[in-house]
Amino acid sequence: MTAYSKYFERIRVRPDPKAEQRTNAPVCQWDGCKEPGTHRAPVGRMREGEYFRFCFDHVREYNRGFNYFSGVPDSDIARFQKEALTGHRPTWKMGTSSGAKSSPDFAQHRSGRAAYQNRMRDPFNLFGTGQDQRAARPRKARPLEAKALETLGLDANATGEAIKARYKELVKQHHPDANGGDRGSEERFREVLQAYRMLKQAGLC
Repeated sequence: MTAYSKYFERIRVRPDPKAEQRTNAPVCQWDGCKEPGTHRAPVGRMREGEYFRFCFDHVREYNRGFNYFSGVPDSDIARFQKEALTGHRPTWKMGTSSGAKSSPDFAQHRSGRAAYQNRMRDPFNLFGTGQDQRAARPRKARPLEAKALETLGLDANATGEAIKARYKELVKQHHPDANGGDRGSEERFREVLQAYRMLKQAGLC
């Protein structure tokens, strides 16, 4: 292969994009600078979308002293920062809308808390309902719940503490070890276990 082979003539070198950018860039707008203005710098407030063109050294110097709120009162700056927390969208306090005047509990009904309490039970008292408050309100038990309560000898308004106490009492009474392996007592013991498991899954105890 010779030093001037035809294969060397086919080799292509990728052009430098930065060099091309410097060639097509306008002249730096800094006073007295003749370098290519390869970097953009914002003009300022009320002129968003407009930019100066500076070279690298002068855009650093410009950005070092740039202040978007130059000449703006401190009160306006504080208001802008507060509104920026919500993306400059309007906000209002719960219960201050027009619908709040018609109902004193409007804020609670608007929140997810009331809807959650209506749909779900709260066996661990996460929402502050408490067993006593649930017991004070009449509750209509579902068919399976009513049957399980009947198995334990309780009514539909039984509290969680009452269900647990009755369950412990019946377990001690009908446990096979306490009845000498009596088949009738063993069947009753199995029914008590199933009833308590069902009530526990329903969140009643």
